[in-house]
Amino acid sequence: MSSLLDAARAKASGHARLSREEALELYREEDFHALARLAHRRRLHLHPEPLVTYVVDRNINYTNICTCGCKFCAYYTAPGSDGGYVLSEAELHAKISETIGVGGTQILMQGGHHPDLPLQWYEDMLRGIKQRHTIHVHAFSPPEIDYFARLSGLTTRAVIRRLKAAGLDSIPGGGAEILVDRVRREIAPNKCPADVWLRIMEEAHEEGLRTSATMMFGHLETDADRIEHMLRLREVQDRTGGFTAFIPWTFQPENTALAHCRPLTAPEYLRTLAVARLTLDNVPNLQVSWVTMGAKVAQLALFFGANDFGSTMLEENVVAAAGVRFRLSEEEIRRVVRAAGFTPRRRLMDYTPAPYAPGPDGAPS
Repeated sequence: MSSLLDAARAKASGHARLSREEALELYREEDFHALARLAHRRRLHLHPEPLVTYVVDRNINYTNICTCGCKFCAYYTAPGSDGGYVLSEAELHAKISETIGVGGTQILMQGGHHPDLPLQWYEDMLRGIKQRHTIHVHAFSPPEIDYFARLSGLTTRAVIRRLKAAGLDSIPGGGAEILVDRVRREIAPNKCPADVWLRIMEEAHEEGLRTSATMMFGHLETDADRIEHMLRLREVQDRTGGFTAFIPWTFQPENTALAHCRPLTAPEYLRTLAVARLTLDNVPNLQVSWVTMGAKVAQLALFFGANDFGSTMLEENVVAAAGVRFRLSEEEIRRVVRAAGFTPRRRLMDYTPAPYAPGPDGAPS
């Protein structure tokens, strides 16, 4: 048995910080079930109550027109091509009203890099939402903010301030993919580099906005790249404390320019999740990805370090475009969580509790 693996196990068991080498050793060499036990122990150390949280929201893609041309994306449409759209004001407000009508507390809004929409268009959209609805707006990932800044000639911090003033409440962790520029140049050469993604998140935290962080893995990256991604997030979190959650999800290759990539297996996903829980010691919440892995694997993930079941996702388009269409209602999420031995709890974006009002098929927890 290697001394490095022994040291990594001891640190993980004692809730101590892992080095790069120790995290990678656990990833590559630790027994699958032993790794699960270490991650679950860390999860219980951070969240001793037997709760699994989730949020009721909707993913709204305001446009699919995008100049990026990312190789992993099956959803975008190039400018001038058939099939491109920009949501009308009426369509947007109808989607939000429907979300609120079923108890939704937030909307997640992301879209393509549209070359013809000025920053004021996004500000007007935010103001319109806030004037007509009482809902949390979780919107505009760092690549979008970087794109808005380049189009407007402003700094990214200035863009964040203007969007916040218009009604932006928090920022999703999308567009991170893998925070290693060698990989980003291969899969998303027109998207902002890793340092810019991280800087924008740090600026958002400094401006009072909480954010999540994601990792899309299982394409052209190595296991060492996955660890590097986690460590770069950990460094920012040490400085700001602004990340509420980490959300790793597996790349879905169907209908993309990377269709030759092999879809990851459930054990590969769960191993990554467990190592994330042990490595990201300063990020409080770890979210399952039932949208890409399905309900049963997501249920297993609650014993590999995860404590959050993500979103009800009343609407999801991007992963669906890659041929994966898992759907779960709020009551199904609650049943899956209870079947695993935990108590489901509705939450808000900042992980404070939200009231639960069961539908006709609902049962109180």
